[in-house]
Amino acid sequence: MCRLFGFRSVLLSQVHSSLISADNALMNQSEVHPDGWGVAYYIGQTPHIVRSLESAINCQLFKKVSGVVSSHTVLAHIRKATKGNLSILNTHPFQFGRWTFAHNGNVKDLSKHKDELMKLVSPKLQNFLLGETDSEIIFKIILSRISKEVSLEDVSPDASIIANCIEESLKSICDIIGKLKNEDKGYPTQNYLTFILTNGSSMFGMQAGQPLYYSTYKNQCPERDTCNSFNQTCENKVDKGEINHLIFSSEPLQGENIWEKMSPGKLIWVDNKMNIFNKDIQLPFL
Repeated sequence: MCRLFGFRSVLLSQVHSSLISADNALMNQSEVHPDGWGVAYYIGQTPHIVRSLESAINCQLFKKVSGVVSSHTVLAHIRKATKGNLSILNTHPFQFGRWTFAHNGNVKDLSKHKDELMKLVSPKLQNFLLGETDSEIIFKIILSRISKEVSLEDVSPDASIIANCIEESLKSICDIIGKLKNEDKGYPTQNYLTFILTNGSSMFGMQAGQPLYYSTYKNQCPERDTCNSFNQTCENKVDKGEINHLIFSSEPLQGENIWEKMSPGKLIWVDNKMNIFNKDIQLPFL
């Protein structure tokens, strides 16, 4: 299956170590996830996306992008294709306006369920389905539900409303495709809906079958004596309240960050003020 990485921080930060330098960095994971890569990074409220069909470990562009990108919000994806041909249109992250989305999962028997799933996509967003993947359909289903509550162009919508829309979307999807499977190694014969979603100001990580880890603090921050934003939350766990950074990854990345494995059905997010929240969504699992 695919590999995900999401980063949201109060500090303008580079992600070179997470994507390139660590022993199990996203680039190295592409040896077994070779079907392209994508990186979305936000400048202000505008997402910029670079995608390629090359394996990240062999791609100089991936190394260059990862080395120069400095942002408050980054979303990256390493693809191992299960649905759709090897095409830029099928390569994550997907984008609509301010919103970007990366998925690690699968809808089994997609051809059987596609017509019913498409009924959950608003007519406006159906016109923007460009690829062949189940992932893009899931993205547009979630955005369709969000658009009923808030404008997709809103810079800082209420993140709790977005979380509720995610919950309702996933339950509607499961009503059509059936139960999810929770396992560390995914197979295209099962359903998984794990993803990361962001509009640049808020970021949401959802464990819906495939592994997802998160980190909000470090064992000891190497910049604790020089960083103007350093506070106790940088080196201590916070379940609710303001934090300085939130990182999602399909695998714990080596370094100072302390990682926790998300349980099946867990949704974790930060709002535009970097307050962290979590919610257990009652999804059907085998």
